[in-house]
Amino acid sequence: MSTHPSLHHPAPAPPRWAALALSGLAGALTVTLLNEGVRRVLPHAPRMDVLGERALTAGLEAAGTRPPQGGALYAATLAADLASNTIFYALAGLGGAARAPGVGTALGLVSGVGGAALPPHVGLGHQPDERPQTLLLTVVWYALGGLAAGLVYRAVEGDRERERLNGGA
Repeated sequence: MSTHPSLHHPAPAPPRWAALALSGLAGALTVTLLNEGVRRVLPHAPRMDVLGERALTAGLEAAGTRPPQGGALYAATLAADLASNTIFYALAGLGGAARAPGVGTALGLVSGVGGAALPPHVGLGHQPDERPQTLLLTVVWYALGGLAAGLVYRAVEGDRERERLNGGA
């Protein structure tokens, strides 16, 4: 019989900040993969990538900086979206592991409604080939991102929180 320590003790849970970051990344990747995948097959799919390019271009121009063009603009927008959505979806875990899926979904719903309703009012225009279904799918994408973030946080942090509540570690 082996006496290797990992066979007798579970690996320590990652620090809370790492669990928050991992859950935020899960939410960001969910939204991005839905947006990038479905837009290739559905003509009226959400095009948050286009709105992101418009926002990045406007922001850089307002700062007196020449924005990138073509593929470089797309890559910069994708990176900015992943970073900002990771930070945003990390908030799903701040209410604790048990509540994280609900909190994440609520955050996603609010973000999705904002993403669907606000762009024309802040100078970004409408999404390409926008229809009511486009706006509904925008809300759904962000809600699913929030749910994914919450589920990942609960999976990563749930055992540690139960242990703390039961008087352990």
